[in-house]
Amino acid sequence: MKLRIGTSVVTLFLLAAFAVGALAQKPEYRISNGYTHKNLTIFLIHGKDQNKKGNILTLQEAMERKIFVVYETSNVNELEVENLSKEFEVFIQSGDIVKGGKQDRVLAVSIIIPARSGRISIESFCVESGRWTKRGDEDSTKFNSSNDRIVTKDLKIAANGARSQQEVWDKVAEAQTRLSKSVGGTVNSTKSASSLQLSLENKKVVALIDEYIAKLSGVIDGQSDVIGFAYAVNGKVNSADIYVSNALFKKVWGKMLKASATEAVAESNGVRLAEPVKSEAVLGMIADVDKARSNERSVGAGTKMVTRENKENVLYESRDAKSDLVIHRSYVKIQ
Repeated sequence: MKLRIGTSVVTLFLLAAFAVGALAQKPEYRISNGYTHKNLTIFLIHGKDQNKKGNILTLQEAMERKIFVVYETSNVNELEVENLSKEFEVFIQSGDIVKGGKQDRVLAVSIIIPARSGRISIESFCVESGRWTKRGDEDSTKFNSSNDRIVTKDLKIAANGARSQQEVWDKVAEAQTRLSKSVGGTVNSTKSASSLQLSLENKKVVALIDEYIAKLSGVIDGQSDVIGFAYAVNGKVNSADIYVSNALFKKVWGKMLKASATEAVAESNGVRLAEPVKSEAVLGMIADVDKARSNERSVGAGTKMVTRENKENVLYESRDAKSDLVIHRSYVKIQ
């Protein structure tokens, strides 16, 4: 591993890679110095595209275009998805919330659903414990939107690592409590008090999040080689996400920044400015967990999930089983 410190970036040579033959290569990543607003610091991760496909939509885009359906199955921990498009593939990222059905859910794997897919089962967790009926004018047989994500590292670990429905519910309740303290009033909706999605739509929460987004969303402007980002909250590295291409990263950036800003809001009670965080701290997290032993499992649609974990960090990696191409890597700081 080689480290070079410049005026604006740290150059990283990491042993892990996104393509076939990765163990024999040392691809170069550059991690920017931090961009900070209040208690949130963003680091951009620069690197080469590993996939040039331009026909990938996000789940949010595909649902808005009405070419992708997420079906209610009456099984809390399994939904069905179907890509109706003849030309577009759809990227689902672990942690995407789907709103509607009998209960709001979070999809639990990162996966690319091919065009004309037919119905495919996908793992999920409930992020709304108190409802099992139609809500308002929503369709209880399917889900109508995916505008938000789970918003704390504890929730990421509960959904991806512990894979425990009870722990997901517990972490949702904790997130709601923290957000309520930060905004100075309850964020639990009268329509469904346990719904994380409705809490994220709370006007006070949205107003605080929008301030972060206004300050930080433009940091990727004009940068064609950004393939991921890391962030720190209250002076501590939290998480990092790396994608198969700059095009895919740009599509998920708004949703990812919103989730990061929401976590910063939840942790902002009494905090005004973040402590300084160095790029080397991000390097330390990535390099540390990349050395951990891996566990693999199939998650369907030709995708396998690789997990690496030690006492301080965990990596959830989504890999195409046929090409062995890494689609998405999610690093989370445990301690």
